[in-house]
Amino acid sequence: MLLDRIRRVHRDKPLAGRRIAVLATDGFEMVELAVPAAAMRLAGAVVDVISIHPGRIRGMNLHEPASTVGVDLTLDQADPAEYDGLLIPGGYVNPDLMRQSADARAFVRAFGDSRKPIASLCHGPWVLASAGLLKGRRLTSWPGLRDDLVNAGATWLNEPLVHDGNLVTSRGPQDLKPFVTAITRLFAGADKELEQEFPSSRATQSAPPANEPPRLVLDVMRWMPKPSVRTILGLAVAAVAISLYRRRHQEGVRSPSSPRRFTLSR
Repeated sequence: MLLDRIRRVHRDKPLAGRRIAVLATDGFEMVELAVPAAAMRLAGAVVDVISIHPGRIRGMNLHEPASTVGVDLTLDQADPAEYDGLLIPGGYVNPDLMRQSADARAFVRAFGDSRKPIASLCHGPWVLASAGLLKGRRLTSWPGLRDDLVNAGATWLNEPLVHDGNLVTSRGPQDLKPFVTAITRLFAGADKELEQEFPSSRATQSAPPANEPPRLVLDVMRWMPKPSVRTILGLAVAAVAISLYRRRHQEGVRSPSSPRRFTLSR
């Protein structure tokens, strides 16, 4: 009876006992973090959002600001050895900021070096490229990243989901259904089931680059409403704060003896 109960728990909660790191910062695509994280928690996993700064990080719906998500740990607090897998969501801004962080690159590289499961989609594989993990690997991403990933040594495929060993990737939100199914298998260590549903790619040549941007995205961007006055004022305040911060930083560089610091406040 006890064995039957254990089997039932693992069937209903295949990620029970697993701890998954979600690496993200401001500008992440909301649905690419929220949906996989919710699915993993429902499957029994402990999911930690790890970022370059504490507090909350701002999500995006394409170019429109979305709600925020709480940060569980910062990179200097998180230990890759304590996690069973890594998820890197996309968005236009998030991976661009993350790949410029030496701590983020080192965190990601630790998962690659230990061959732990890594999942990413959309623009997330930019971080994998900057961490030096793509040479000889097969993967997919948002089509606009194709040349960057090929130049990083990868074979890029225009497919909804690509499975290559410990790596699972998808192109974007349109592929979330197979992506969530695949990462549940990946992070559960269900290699046999994962291979049956999503056989590892054996492609040796990259798919050709796109001939034009996705029509759906162009239409959505064209017809999205203008930002509100509140949003415009918020961006203006942020721009002024950044300008002041840079000016103070430059003054500090020119005058290293000066102990003054400028701290952004919310």
